[in-house]
Amino acid sequence: MKDRVPAPFFSLLQETGELAERRHVRVYAVGGFVRDLLLGIPNLDVDLVVEGDGIRFAKALARRYQARVTTHNRFGTATVTLADGQTIDVATARTESYEAPGALPTVKRSSIKEDLRRRDFTINTLAIRLNADHLGDLVDLHGGLRDLQNKTIRVLHGLSFIDDPTRVFRAIRFEQRLGFQLDQDTAVLMTEAVKMGLFHRLSPSRLSAEFLHVLSEREPVKTLAGLADFNLLQFIHPQLKWTSGLARLLKAVEKAVAWHAGLSLGPLASPWVVYVMALMDQLPQPAVQETLARFTFPRRETQAMLWWANTQVRPYEEAPLLRTLDRTVKPSETFRTLRNLPDETLVFLMAKTRAKQKIVDMFTIYRRMKPVLNGTDLKTMGLKPGPLYNRILDRLLDARLDGTVETETDERRLARRMAKQS
Repeated sequence: MKDRVPAPFFSLLQETGELAERRHVRVYAVGGFVRDLLLGIPNLDVDLVVEGDGIRFAKALARRYQARVTTHNRFGTATVTLADGQTIDVATARTESYEAPGALPTVKRSSIKEDLRRRDFTINTLAIRLNADHLGDLVDLHGGLRDLQNKTIRVLHGLSFIDDPTRVFRAIRFEQRLGFQLDQDTAVLMTEAVKMGLFHRLSPSRLSAEFLHVLSEREPVKTLAGLADFNLLQFIHPQLKWTSGLARLLKAVEKAVAWHAGLSLGPLASPWVVYVMALMDQLPQPAVQETLARFTFPRRETQAMLWWANTQVRPYEEAPLLRTLDRTVKPSETFRTLRNLPDETLVFLMAKTRAKQKIVDMFTIYRRMKPVLNGTDLKTMGLKPGPLYNRILDRLLDARLDGTVETETDERRLARRMAKQS
């Protein structure tokens, strides 16, 4: 830990262990933080498990750092938010039981041994004790270190996917993200879980959350291909199939998203939307509406995807907006066609349309262009305020985009001509 995390973060872990000693409890760093630490992957998203009252310990930790704490009494968990925004999730060591496949678990307080036993994969069962006298002691009860070294994804028991079907999605995410392989028995259990159709029992919110996790991976196309290998795209919609055309479109989306991230504008607010649009593009309109009705996506993003489904038709050559972009049109026409579309839709169009340069120009040139004159200038020129101002300013912008005016003098001349004609 001392070699692989920043010194202030290591001090935080040390002081957490010292606090645990004073309060006579055992505290452990667990899960993804430990896994990534051993793999040499930067990850300061730490989860703590306390043998004792986790919520009480979280409150003590929050007092120590004058931090905010949010508690979740049902699960015995809390989140401590430090002044710099760093969050620490604290949980009471617990066992979980499932009344039905896909249901939320029933929770009981327990030991670190039982807590690690309830986890999804062996590589996520590793824990590091933080108490001062045992700082850095590795707890490995399920062969997690061995599987890390062998690059293997393995469940802990044969009912793992029945207890929680979302683990199938997580297995594929870890496999693709880490470059690991599924243990043979684990792959068989996953296939059986898919055949059993357990995913239909998941609530829309849980299914949506797992889908967004998939799309938020660094290389979501690889993860989606992994889902397709296990026939999991059917749980997005039964008509969705992995085809060479879908694979090409998704790769084009990946390139377009990466291109946008390199702009001075910064990354997209919701890059996952672009991938969903690509997936929905393979479905007929009714299927798109059915899919979006099942998932609990945020309203803005859902509206953007529904807009595409409702305004575009298949095949490509008959889609009105795409036909407009493919035609040789003035820059001002392109700008008027695209100006009200969200960035995510524009990035999808970049991947979809043959007129990619027009989307590039929209981001890099057209959106940044504006007339020299403004309303105050028009008033100074003696033009009477009113609706004419908007028409003049719109026309000046079109002229700038199309290159028919270049100087302020050109703009004034055009404005006076429009005023005389009104």
